[in-house]
Amino acid sequence: MSKRYEYVKRLYDNHIWGKSRVHKAVEYEWITPEEYETIVGEPYDNA
Repeated sequence: MSKRYEYVKRLYDNHIWGKSRVHKAVEYEWITPEEYETIVGEPYDNA
């Protein structure tokens, strides 16, 4: 599990961050694409 996974998940679960912000967290390497899928419930699209 990534160092900031719990932080990002909490922000998303509390509707502070949307999918686009969680997507950015993958780009900044805060979380992995697999963790994105776990948090958001959709596949990560790196396009």
